[in-house]
Amino acid sequence: MDDWTFGWTLALFGMGGTLLMLWIFSVLIILLRKIFPVKTEIKSEAKK
Repeated sequence: MDDWTFGWTLALFGMGGTLLMLWIFSVLIILLRKIFPVKTEIKSEAKK
């Protein structure tokens, strides 16, 4: 394997691995938001 082939292979696997990890993190965040939903409080002026 010459230097150019190795360089392109390394670059493509590096970019692909980065995109794969970002996708896995986004799926993990979506699952965590479904397991632990955000509780929002509604503050109304009538309660004061």
